[in-house]
Amino acid sequence: MARRHLLVMLLCVGACSAEPAAPSPLPQTSLQVPTLVNEVVPPQDVLTVVRDVIDGRTVEFADGTKVRIALLAEPKECFAKAALDYARSTLLASSVRFTVLAIGEVNLELEDGTDYAVLAVRQGALKPEGVDGGPLIAARDEATAAKRGLWGPPCEGSDTSKSPPTTTTTSAPPRTTTAVPPKPAKACAAAYRITGQSQGRFQAILTVRNTGSAVVNGWSLLWTVSNGDTLNDVSNATGRQTGAVVSVANETYNRQIASGGSVQLGITGTTRSTHKAPTTFSLNGVQCAVE
Repeated sequence: MARRHLLVMLLCVGACSAEPAAPSPLPQTSLQVPTLVNEVVPPQDVLTVVRDVIDGRTVEFADGTKVRIALLAEPKECFAKAALDYARSTLLASSVRFTVLAIGEVNLELEDGTDYAVLAVRQGALKPEGVDGGPLIAARDEATAAKRGLWGPPCEGSDTSKSPPTTTTTSAPPRTTTAVPPKPAKACAAAYRITGQSQGRFQAILTVRNTGSAVVNGWSLLWTVSNGDTLNDVSNATGRQTGAVVSVANETYNRQIASGGSVQLGITGTTRSTHKAPTTFSLNGVQCAVE
């Protein structure tokens, strides 16, 4: 009996003197370091109104925010006033959509989705900046080819006005015949075909041919509609309608029309009565023959 008690005591001493087992390690968790800078997504596709136009590429929104339209070069001395006049006539008191690219810099679209930067460059009001290709360069090339806006007189694409060339007047014998200036050759021909018409709606196809000897490198086409007609869509071109005047321009993929070549536009619209084919068209400012 004494020997059994001694064994129990030795076991108790061994168990009581043993070190406690180490606790199980806690699972490792990844902790995010706190930061004072929040990742904020810039405003996208926000609708607002232009309250003021500062210059050709700077506007003030209805809330007083002043922003610069991206990818447009600063309007220089020669065309600064004309660029401002164009921006005011197009943007002032108009609803626009903008997307912030950087602090104080935005992409700007008219309410119908037209990119203002491309439109202003296409009309020759401003030059693109910071791009080597794409719609802005195509718009610039179109304006240059048509000598539109700052690409025409008196700027001729320069930052300052170009003086007219100096001419020397010399006496010449009287001429006995009167020279008749030649009539400008038609550079284009237009064929407008109404393909469908019902319940105030119409469809048409407009084919424009380059009848000149040179390639048309960038084009804009003007025509006038009647009877209160409104165009809803023009395929293979971008454009707008102001009153009765329709103005469309090439897409990036069809900016060139080879000599003898053509471009075809699909047209849909609405009319108050009976849609009639337009009778005059002009391509890059030159009146086309109607076929």
